[in-house]
Amino acid sequence: MKREKKIFAICDLEEEYVVHLADYLNQKSDLPFSVMAFTGLSPLIEYAKGHEIEILLISTEAMNDEVRELNVHRIIILSDGETPYLDTDDPVIDKYQDSDAIARLVCRYAGKAASQIKDSLGDCRLIGIYSPVARCGKTLFSLTLAQALSQSDRTLYLNMESCSGLEGLLKANWSEDLADLMYAANTEQDSLHSRLESVTQSFGDLDICPPSFFPEDLRDVGCPEWMQFFASLAQAGGYKAIILDIGDQIKDIPDLLKMCSQVLFPVLPDPVSRSKVSQFEKNLEALSMEDLRRGMIRLYLPSVTVHNLGAALLDDLMYGAMGRFVRQLVEEELQA
Repeated sequence: MKREKKIFAICDLEEEYVVHLADYLNQKSDLPFSVMAFTGLSPLIEYAKGHEIEILLISTEAMNDEVRELNVHRIIILSDGETPYLDTDDPVIDKYQDSDAIARLVCRYAGKAASQIKDSLGDCRLIGIYSPVARCGKTLFSLTLAQALSQSDRTLYLNMESCSGLEGLLKANWSEDLADLMYAANTEQDSLHSRLESVTQSFGDLDICPPSFFPEDLRDVGCPEWMQFFASLAQAGGYKAIILDIGDQIKDIPDLLKMCSQVLFPVLPDPVSRSKVSQFEKNLEALSMEDLRRGMIRLYLPSVTVHNLGAALLDDLMYGAMGRFVRQLVEEELQA
């Protein structure tokens, strides 16, 4: 099934102008958005109640404080050069210029916003590990990679799966989880360092955050919120690497992967697995994410049998076939 592109909304009180611009932009196959036209605030507000808008291009006449409460990631002011606009840090572009120029400016501002989010991580590497293929060894690989990186850099492992089994694998008994830590990052920024220490558990040099006990708590968290959270963790914990073990229930997976320094993509050679990988890659193409598809590092992971649990499991991983595979990968592909 083809995934829909993100929404780029245009709101202008001049009906002929906004319909013409939206029609023109929708014909551009290289634009990574679906463009929607609104000729008044009421339909825009009603639409935003049930839909997430990535970019809103809105005229100075239509812009007001109510718009800022909508589910919009990025606002760009569309100015006619005459009407005064609100005192704002939002970018402003001239509405009476070539439509192609408007498209280029919108994409530039969207890219700039993404760069700013990435910059907020500082020198912390975000390494995303994802696969549409089940039982490919992703979690054991992710844990091994996190251990390997923790030997030289302060590293945090985050499991973002719905049913990771991590508590049993590590023989842990957690009272707080990833959702609690995200809440603390939003409400207790000044004390986040101490909350981070209380929620995470250290295994040697590696910090591990308990996955969410109730995955529904995080089902609606989008890429911008995740990125702000990761940036807060990097700063509070002094991390140089954060390993994301990403599950299918997470929202905005392609966007999240696009924000990562490296994306590791475990696969299997059987026909069913190949079909799932092919479908995911077609989704990326539909979203104009060819660069992400080409940049993902495909991995055929070594088979691992679990004999021990807890810290002994981590030792087995590090000093067995998976550990040898990971050390070679780090040396050849993941050097900072």
